[in-house]
Amino acid sequence: MEEKQNVLVQELLAGECLGSNRLFARVTILPGGELGFHEHHGETETYYINSGEGEYDDNGTKQIVHAGHTVFRDDGSGHGIRKFIALIIKA
Repeated sequence: MEEKQNVLVQELLAGECLGSNRLFARVTILPGGELGFHEHHGETETYYINSGEGEYDDNGTKQIVHAGHTVFRDDGSGHGIRKFIALIIKA
């Protein structure tokens, strides 16, 4: 498990298991941390919120997400969140 700036990343698949995809991981944002707004180019990303709630920035529109929500960002768009599982698939 890797920790950067109050963000824990636990890879759920790695290496050849990912195929041409980049990431399948459980990501936990610790108190005071966040995964800031960022864009994806040449890939999409899906977040599944597995516990708690947080503020999700959906390409500039903010909304509260709760456990059980799934959010998706298309290639070329951006987002930010607090606690989730991430799947990044090459576009």
